[in-house]
Amino acid sequence: MRGLMMEYQLTVPSILRRAETLFGKKEIVSCLPDKTIHRYTYSDFAKRSKKLAVALYELGIREGDRVATLSWNHYQHLEVYFAVPSIGAVVHPLNIRFSPDDLSYIINEAEDKILIVDQVLLPLFEKFKSLVSVSKVIVIPQTQELIPKEYLNYEIVVASGDESLFQPFEGDEYAAAFMCYTSGTTGKPKGILYSHRSILLHAMSSLLGCCDIGITERDVVLPVVPMFHASAWGFPFNCTLVGATQVFPGPHLDAGSLLHLFQTEKVTLTGGVPTVMLSILNKLDSDPHKYKLFLRIIMVGGSAVPRFLVKSFDERYGIKVLHTWGMTEISPLGSSSITTSKLANASKEEQYDHAMKQGMPVPLVEIRGRNEFGFIPWDGVTMGELEVRGPWVASSYYRDTEPSTKFTPDGWLRTGDIVVITEDGFIEIKDRSKDVIKSGGEWISSVALENALMGHPSVLEAAVIAVPNEKWMERPFAYVVPKEGKTISFDDLKEFLADKFAKFWIPEGYAIIEAIPKTSVGKFQKSALREKYNKEHVSV
Repeated sequence: MRGLMMEYQLTVPSILRRAETLFGKKEIVSCLPDKTIHRYTYSDFAKRSKKLAVALYELGIREGDRVATLSWNHYQHLEVYFAVPSIGAVVHPLNIRFSPDDLSYIINEAEDKILIVDQVLLPLFEKFKSLVSVSKVIVIPQTQELIPKEYLNYEIVVASGDESLFQPFEGDEYAAAFMCYTSGTTGKPKGILYSHRSILLHAMSSLLGCCDIGITERDVVLPVVPMFHASAWGFPFNCTLVGATQVFPGPHLDAGSLLHLFQTEKVTLTGGVPTVMLSILNKLDSDPHKYKLFLRIIMVGGSAVPRFLVKSFDERYGIKVLHTWGMTEISPLGSSSITTSKLANASKEEQYDHAMKQGMPVPLVEIRGRNEFGFIPWDGVTMGELEVRGPWVASSYYRDTEPSTKFTPDGWLRTGDIVVITEDGFIEIKDRSKDVIKSGGEWISSVALENALMGHPSVLEAAVIAVPNEKWMERPFAYVVPKEGKTISFDDLKEFLADKFAKFWIPEGYAIIEAIPKTSVGKFQKSALREKYNKEHVSV
């Protein structure tokens, strides 16, 4: 017997319709490349998004066609996010930190029909322009320079659209709406296709109070995470769904610029990778009385959060750092390190220890761990690779012609994260499968060592890699970046770690470097460190 409920399709246009109907007077704020502030309302946004949708249709975009963007976080990019899926097409944000070769590869594989690019990013596009064959290039004007005649002006394109002709996509909620590529750290980037249904369900789940995020109409949200990185963690969709004020920083991601926006726009929630939040903390600490902040939550993801970061923001500024975990393949939110009733009365130090875990899976995401012996017990000790499934978890990669080892025979996603799972279902990532150090038959977590090292008062950043060892096969080696004006003794670092880990975990080798190399999304690029070590230490 079927239930007697309406056949209501979960689609992106329904989010746009709700925002226009209920939150028309709320603001969307953008810091443009020239640092001017642009303000308009959700009503303005909805009108322009519909006009853009009509204009794109008149330029030949049809259901299933891909429209690429090469843009920073700003209001025009948000318009594209909604205009393209609203006519049944697929929006495809390009990672502006990818190499020209990777960008051309991605555009060609995705068969992007139109490219929308920031004027300030035209020099990047010019580097691979000859390698791609998009039918139209639309430039978002941002400087006083004239847009080359072979390109279309975004503002003229928007103005040409007749809003009365807008017909929102009302097709299958399982249709693709958004395309995102992985960062390609272990080979060519791979495409993920998010559906209308997965986007809306992901947005609703991330809004729930049980995730400790709980964005509402009262919030002012500034996503530091770029819109090309897993749809800015879904912020553009969940904020629009509830009418939260959205603040976009454009290309201005230095700590001073972000703190200025936090203060002037009274931002209550932000999110980004730990390295960015570390720079913000250091800027605050350099002049604690310069900024008046209204932040209630800093969401951190992309890599493990150092304990001292959580503790420092809480003790010195009264701001909660919420550790979340996810992947591009998971749209991306998979878990959140919530404060449970069990922890509510625990000591602050216990809560800080707990906050470093990746947390409990968000509603509708299921987890399990597996090692060479089978499924791991939820005992907080036994390590295994994390596997997940859920309504916004990828089931395959775009144009993946060969059977992928990323998916189990029964359809779960293999994350590549080595974890333990506690009895109450909390995930703690010990390492990536490719980064875990196997020394004398024992596993050593590079993540745990890095977090401990970054708790040293003289250490700004630290990354630990596995290096060859004749006796133990592998041993940990630490690359350390000192804080400005600080000096570091390797003996001091060893002593600092001595009471925190078993003796065989302690790195025997250390090196001081100016900066840890990072990927396009701000994660430590350990492959580059391994290459560096091999060049400097391994004789051929």
